[in-house]
Amino acid sequence: MRGTVRTAAKLVVVGHFGVGKTTFVGALSEIRPLRTEETMTQAGAHVDDLAGTDGKTTTTVAMDFGRLTLSDSLVLYLFGAPGQQRFTRLWLDMIQGALGALVLADTRRLDHSFDVMGLLEEHGVPYAVAVNHFDDAPVFPEEEIREALDLLPETPLVTCDARDRVSATRALITLVDHLHARTAQEPL
Repeated sequence: MRGTVRTAAKLVVVGHFGVGKTTFVGALSEIRPLRTEETMTQAGAHVDDLAGTDGKTTTTVAMDFGRLTLSDSLVLYLFGAPGQQRFTRLWLDMIQGALGALVLADTRRLDHSFDVMGLLEEHGVPYAVAVNHFDDAPVFPEEEIREALDLLPETPLVTCDARDRVSATRALITLVDHLHARTAQEPL
């Protein structure tokens, strides 16, 4: 990291199991991302909902971590949280000190996003939602997705492809713009 860096900001990338958080962090990180992926076992099949994750063989068991230098003096740290409910305690620790969160969602399993968004709202963490593109996922108009997720009008909603750096960057910018707008509206 550059010696001129004076400010660091923390954002978390959250979402349900198998939605693309590890891929998203990896697409944006300027360093080789820290990944805590392990091979899934039969033991986990009894506690994790594997629906819609055909072919998935690994899972994040602690976090993903990446870094993105935004200027000579500002660095952004990205933390990808595990998606299984059994990791909720770790997830709650991870959101401490975060400026905000990007919720990745999948149109094949939108209902799996409710618990994630509920936890963010309960803990007062502002967020934006990015619907991650999967080749076999149905495509819906934005208003239908907003309604299905019961999003407030001010909650940003974008689509992205977590595999693509440009697309992931656009989703991250949407979150940062949202956080900036919220800060500008807060009374001094």
